[in-house]
Amino acid sequence: MNIIKKLSITLFALLAFSGISLAGDGWMTNIDKALAKAKTSKKPVMVEFTGSDWCPPCIRMHKQVFSKDEFLKKASEEFILVKIDIPNGNKDLRAKNEPVLQKHKVRGVPTVIVFSPEGTELDRFTASSYPDVKSFLAKLKESLKS
Repeated sequence: MNIIKKLSITLFALLAFSGISLAGDGWMTNIDKALAKAKTSKKPVMVEFTGSDWCPPCIRMHKQVFSKDEFLKKASEEFILVKIDIPNGNKDLRAKNEPVLQKHKVRGVPTVIVFSPEGTELDRFTASSYPDVKSFLAKLKESLKS
């Protein structure tokens, strides 16, 4: 029984830590590094703040928009994508990212902030207001006109 418990904990830890290093195809997990990359690439930055394992609108946005190939392809052509997650199931990641939410004055999730390549905030909106790929991409395009 003790061995099964240890194996379960080890497996859970491995899965949790793999999520830290790979937020998903094309997603970075550090805003400062993304903004530094933006200056050289001249691309704006889109930051998604999420609670991936407890926030129903965040989970729905992941399923309906952020994980879709069409979104990833089109958005990553024009933006540097960043995901800041505050999951309940990974206390270390949550503790690391909560100060990032405070720094950027994010009061709830799912929130998206769009930054210019120079690091100026261009737009901030609730992601779930645009619940499909087409409307979300249109909102991103509109954000650049601000």
